[in-house]
Amino acid sequence: MIDFCFAGTVIEIKAQPSQGFEFPFLLKIPDDSVNQSVKYLVVETNNSGMASDDFEVHYQKAKNAIIGNAIGPWIAEKLQFPILIPIFPRPETIWETYTHALDRDTLLIGSGNLKRLDLQLLAMIEQAKIELNKHAVNIESKVILTGFSASGSLANRFSMLHPSSLQLVVAGGVNGILMLPLEKIDEEKLDYPIGINDFKQIVGKPFDKSAWVSLPQFLFMGKNDTNDAVEYDDAYSDSERKTIHSVLGHQMQPERWIKCQDIYIKSNVNVVFHTYKSIGHETNLKIHNDILNFVKQNI
Repeated sequence: MIDFCFAGTVIEIKAQPSQGFEFPFLLKIPDDSVNQSVKYLVVETNNSGMASDDFEVHYQKAKNAIIGNAIGPWIAEKLQFPILIPIFPRPETIWETYTHALDRDTLLIGSGNLKRLDLQLLAMIEQAKIELNKHAVNIESKVILTGFSASGSLANRFSMLHPSSLQLVVAGGVNGILMLPLEKIDEEKLDYPIGINDFKQIVGKPFDKSAWVSLPQFLFMGKNDTNDAVEYDDAYSDSERKTIHSVLGHQMQPERWIKCQDIYIKSNVNVVFHTYKSIGHETNLKIHNDILNFVKQNI
């Protein structure tokens, strides 16, 4: 069991399109955060676990998450740091657009309120700094990004999109696959979110490899995790699946997970990998404490 004791105030920041974000977010301010000398904002994106056109579903999931024992809220509680959780929808009517994982369909949205959720998250972070300042809470400019499962995949992908905005990143339950800092493997082109072949084309800027490889990362899987998102159409298209199977293998563990680790290590990424025995698609207190120690070492 993961120990958890909520202490703090949660406020809701309404959507502010003029400031760059089309959806509300939740911000938890710890009771004694004002007394801390060094503070970081923890960010963990919401993961509803299902698609729904009812925004209230996603709102309630995020509301429960910010006072729950997921990685981000737990770390924020232990360190008495503020935490931000956005309330991004995952519409059922466009179920192949897996917004909570920031998949290719999501990043290619060209108009409407779902356009560039990554930039919307950056805008939320800037607004959170303003709100925290109103509460006499000053934080460092870079944030701690955490996530598990779909939000873990988003954290991994976001770290490649905007590495200079992050102090460190923690991502777990990532389905044995990571976004790779490669344009191709054996002449097979690796487009987003598999690799960076078309990065500049769809992101609008070149991949900042030097900033990304220096970013401290804690990436983990449970050895008994069988949740393979590659096999689901909402997470990957047929063409993406064929590419993954071709260059990384059909087997999530250990095949793809080990190959992804090898690529990161060969690319000199500042990363710590963990594969936890007797753990499935979940976390436990040991994992949380390992993450807590990692965070303390990198702030």
